[in-house]
This record gives sequence, C-alpha cells and structure tokens, in this order.
Amino acid sequence: MADDIVIYHNPACGTSRNVLAALKEAGKTPQVVEYLKAGWTVPQLKDLFARMGVKPRDVLRVRGTDAEARGLTAPGVTDEAILAAMAENPILVERPIVVTPKGAALCRPADKVQALI
Repeated sequence: MADDIVIYHNPACGTSRNVLAALKEAGKTPQVVEYLKAGWTVPQLKDLFARMGVKPRDVLRVRGTDAEARGLTAPGVTDEAILAAMAENPILVERPIVVTPKGAALCRPADKVQALI
C-alpha cells in the first residue's frame, strides 16, 4: 500500500533521484508522478503552489529551459502567464516537489524532504 506521499519526479534529475531514495530509505512508498510525461494542468499547479505557499515564479525552472527566451523571467510577467507556460511545457516547473500529510515543498536541496517525512 502506498503512503499518502506524492513525488513529482524527473528520473533524469540527480536531486529528484536523491529525494526519492530518501523517501524509500525512510520506509515510505510514494506515488511517483513523472510530471514530464503526465504533464500539468493550471488548476493542479494553482492548488499545489497554494499548498506550498509559493508563487509560480518561485518554482519556475530557468536553467536548462527556454524560460528566458519565452520572456517568463522578465519583471511584470503575470502568474497566469507563467502557469500557462508551465502547463504547456512541464519542464518549466522546478523539481522535485513532494506532497505528504505534513505539507508540500520543492525539495531542492534534497535534504528539505526530511521536514515532510
């Protein structure tokens, strides 16, 4: 039986793999969502970011993405514009994000997951 834990995971990311390993080492069986395959919806992102207490810009992945070329890092870009871009191109969401009964957080660096388990 899976614990009430979800990790939004990118298996190509070392930090994401480390967080998943930490969850398993703690005896947890998380639901693993490979968000690059599953994608995001705007309502899903809004709910997740509200639970995390962050704005879309706080979780916008710039490194290794076209966020700057899209103009998403410019001052004054709206949350709605960033959310729409994230739904269109899932790589724009920083990872890994972990949700547990204790809360939700971007677990970067990887040791941030400890507060959630």
